[in-house]
Amino acid sequence: MRSALFAAENMEKESAQPGMRLQNSKMLKIELNGEMMARTGSMVAYQGQIQFQALGSGGMGKWLKSKLTGEGVPLMRLTGRGDVFLADRAADVHLIDLEQGDAITINGKNVLAFEPSVEYDIKMVQGLGMFSAAGMFNCVFTGQGRVAITTKGTPVVMTVDQPTYADPQAAICWSASLQTGYHRAEQLGLGTLLGRRTGEAFTMSFAGQGFVVVQPSEEFPAGAVAGAGSGQQQGGSGLLGGLLGD
Repeated sequence: MRSALFAAENMEKESAQPGMRLQNSKMLKIELNGEMMARTGSMVAYQGQIQFQALGSGGMGKWLKSKLTGEGVPLMRLTGRGDVFLADRAADVHLIDLEQGDAITINGKNVLAFEPSVEYDIKMVQGLGMFSAAGMFNCVFTGQGRVAITTKGTPVVMTVDQPTYADPQAAICWSASLQTGYHRAEQLGLGTLLGRRTGEAFTMSFAGQGFVVVQPSEEFPAGAVAGAGSGQQQGGSGLLGGLLGD
């Protein structure tokens, strides 16, 4: 049988070391030998003896927070030995290696998987709240280990060494040490009063020293679309669809 489909770049990549790596730009491969945390509904294929356990948002405390805030990551625990392939609606996948003492804030909708050695909590983005449909809570990851995130398109990594602003639906992740808030981008005037809007009423503001990763796409507000690797929309309200408490 002959086809360009069977080109070397499309064949499964093998490795002698367990852990997560990119199968290609839009698919994550986990060579599992133990345990891994992944986004609920992100599995597209697997081989071997793998068990899947729904965890809600990663613990009763985080589950309650996610219920109150609409943020968080609906999680499943992967255990066993074999290969698992994860994806989220053909979004680009990127790997981040955290060292001891590192901390990064990530939008919950962009978290695909992470190693169990990495801890996360739901934190409030100061000053954003009612001014953004993206919400004011995001996930802060700390510890040592690897995290896989997704972006819609190729992102830009902006160095924050001066006042920096981004659409809250396009900001994917940023240094946890940065001070965040909101900034009125649209100037009030007669046109605003008559209903003419720019579509950029408020932006997130970042101050301090660090980085912000911005994707070339504005995500739907939390709750509009559920993340699912197979493309099937989950029940419930977006990220909270299908949550199960521990």
